[in-house]
Amino acid sequence: MAVDVKKIGGAILELERSLNERWSAGDCHGYLDNYHDDISYFDPVVERILVGRESVVEHLLKIYKNPHIVRSEYLNPHVIVSDGGDLAVLSYNLNTFNSDEAGGDKLRKAWNTTEVYRLVDGQWRIVHSNWALTKSSSVATAS
Repeated sequence: MAVDVKKIGGAILELERSLNERWSAGDCHGYLDNYHDDISYFDPVVERILVGRESVVEHLLKIYKNPHIVRSEYLNPHVIVSDGGDLAVLSYNLNTFNSDEAGGDKLRKAWNTTEVYRLVDGQWRIVHSNWALTKSSSVATAS
C-alpha cells in the first residue's frame, strides 16, 4: 500500500495548528495530552533533554502562563513522512503576536519548531519536540 504523503502531511499540520491554538488561548493541555509516554523534549529554558511525558508535563506546568496570543503565523512548514507512513517530522517557523496598546498586534516571539509525530493506535502522538528561539544569538556562528 502506497503512503499518501500529502494526506499525512496535511493531517500533521492541522493537528499541530490545533494544539498550538489551544496553547495560545490559555489551554496547554492539548499538547500535554498528545505527548507520547516516551517523548524527548527541548526548549530554551531546559539545560538538558527531558525524557518521558511525566518530566515534560511537570516542566511545562511549572512555567506555563496564558500567553494571550492573538495571532500566529505558521511559516515554511515542511513535513517528512516515513516510508511506512507511521512517522512524520514537522518543521516550521512560528511567529506569535500579542495585542499592543494601539489596538494592533506586536511580535511576541519567533520560534524554530520541530515536532516528530508517530502514529500510535490510530492517533498521531508527539514523540519528540524541540522549540528554539529564532534569534537567540546576535552573532552568526556554527558552534
